[in-house]
Amino acid sequence: MDFKLTEEQELIKQAARDFAQNELLPGVIERDEQQKFPKEEVRKMGELGFLGMMVDPKYGGSGLDTLSYVLVMEELSKVDASSSVIVSVNNSLVCWGLETYGTEEQKEKYLHKLATGEIIGAFCLSEPEAGSDATSQKTTAIDKGDHYLLNGTKNWITNGGTAGVYLVIAQTDKDKKHRGINALIVEKGMEGFEIGPKENKLGIRGSDTHSLLFNDVKVPKENRIGEDGFGFKFAMKTLAGGRIGIAAQALGIAAGAYELALKYSKERKAFGTEISNHQAIAFKLADMHTQIQAARLLVYQAAKEKDNGANYDLSGAMAKLYASQVAMETTVEAVQIHGGNGFVKDYHVERLMRDAKITQIYEGTSEIQKIVISRSILK
Repeated sequence: MDFKLTEEQELIKQAARDFAQNELLPGVIERDEQQKFPKEEVRKMGELGFLGMMVDPKYGGSGLDTLSYVLVMEELSKVDASSSVIVSVNNSLVCWGLETYGTEEQKEKYLHKLATGEIIGAFCLSEPEAGSDATSQKTTAIDKGDHYLLNGTKNWITNGGTAGVYLVIAQTDKDKKHRGINALIVEKGMEGFEIGPKENKLGIRGSDTHSLLFNDVKVPKENRIGEDGFGFKFAMKTLAGGRIGIAAQALGIAAGAYELALKYSKERKAFGTEISNHQAIAFKLADMHTQIQAARLLVYQAAKEKDNGANYDLSGAMAKLYASQVAMETTVEAVQIHGGNGFVKDYHVERLMRDAKITQIYEGTSEIQKIVISRSILK
């Protein structure tokens, strides 16, 4: 068991930290308040290679391992979870899914643009009546010979308004249930494809979340990913890796809140001394630090298992379940340590607390993670 990062990984982590502090931090409160998409920051992340970290260099990616990706996610999320979820979706769900299961033609057409940030992608699974129950797809893709006719609604779609490419999960044969689901590549601008209003969210408010409407959208047959009926398996395999990215996001949110609370506790004085000298505060910091380190090891383990070609369904689910719990608990305590200052925007911790909640919900709720974990250990 070697927990030491390589020199390259240390450099990648530092580059992400520098970017987060120098580029993301200055405007993060304004973007949160105005629900402003970080367009310029996303462009810069593309230039740095953060949007195609695990993609083969022949397709414009950085060719790095999952652990390096996790390190970047953690550092970005310490400052701006709205920006980090864009990185997560583009890397874990869109680029990875296309590179792993797409045809060579699909990779040549879409992957280079996605990996370099020329365009960003969206993953479209959730529906008004199909969130955790992903088998209950109401969006249909009727086989018309050389194309599919796509109809339905997707909601809670990250990058929904700004993406150029959408991976859409839809039902082709209802009688076959989950074996009748397909994954289709839909491009922005296809006739009949409409983007609904932007959601007004509690957290990750800079992230672009929309409902999508499909009305007789003609999707060419060559835009199907995998064989007929592969869509549900594609979604589950892709989400398993996506959970590692969201676990890293939750870890970063927790670590960012802890760093702010630790710094504040050494500056704020009460009863004649810094509040860090009071046991009530010191013990909070001790618990936060311990829980974050435990979450970090779970996240790193899942990343290493993915890199080693092992089955990471269990480790990814455990990492997301625990890291998101730690994110929620740590951010609440960070606000408490800041006292009244924690309740105002200038000190950042209230935003981190709002951002933390979604990590227990998207890409599989905590309850779904427990189903995955329990099924695995009871086999």
